[in-house]
Amino acid sequence: MQDPASSYLCTLSLLIAFSITGQAVAGQTVAGQAVAGQAVAGQAEDSRADGEPGFVSIFNGKDLNGWRGEVDNYTVQEGAIVCQPGKGGVLYYQEEYADFVVRLKFRLPPGGNNGLAIRYPGTGRASTQAMCELQVLDDSAEKYKNLDGRQYHGAIYGMVAPKRDHLLPVGEWNEQEVTVIGSTIRVVLNGVEIINADVSKVTQFKDDTEHPGKNRTSGFFGFAGHNDPVQFRNVRIKRLPSSTRVREACQ
Repeated sequence: MQDPASSYLCTLSLLIAFSITGQAVAGQTVAGQAVAGQAVAGQAEDSRADGEPGFVSIFNGKDLNGWRGEVDNYTVQEGAIVCQPGKGGVLYYQEEYADFVVRLKFRLPPGGNNGLAIRYPGTGRASTQAMCELQVLDDSAEKYKNLDGRQYHGAIYGMVAPKRDHLLPVGEWNEQEVTVIGSTIRVVLNGVEIINADVSKVTQFKDDTEHPGKNRTSGFFGFAGHNDPVQFRNVRIKRLPSSTRVREACQ
């Protein structure tokens, strides 16, 4: 049993952690709307970590220094990470993250397919072995018209369906922000929240495929290529206070 002073300090720590995390989440939509509005107007300058307190750029725009995994299946073209045509696999950044916010831009070719690996363990399929794979997909393509809802762009693949129709036209740069806090994931696409879900509560899976990694509390961030030259740039990430670690310390 904790003494009153210790209990008070734990409660204060929790309040601070959730306050900081909440501020990060609350600020996402406003920031996303500003970027999205600029993109539509065609006058936006690329967002960079320099003007975003706490964010660190994890891609230098020149090479794949600091990245691991299927490095030979990706290349850098005109300041963007590109999955080479006909190749794929997971390319992930070398540092592990627990709770975090990641911001990036991506551009889809017609019918393009890729994914964001969230809390990836470093081996295996991102869709099942990581906490999840967030779908990156040109779901306007005719060949994808009959997909399961949990496969469209922004989906927590095989687990949670997103709000649709917020992608910009194929060939334009989209801005996306992903916040991972504990077992919850929030995705803002071009200023619109398309996913806000707790994967610990998911009990039904596409094709009854289990996702053993969904309860992971940390891992790598990366891209899960699927043979198409999807492009990513301006990848920057911000660590958040881990509410899980604070809770454990108070038990």
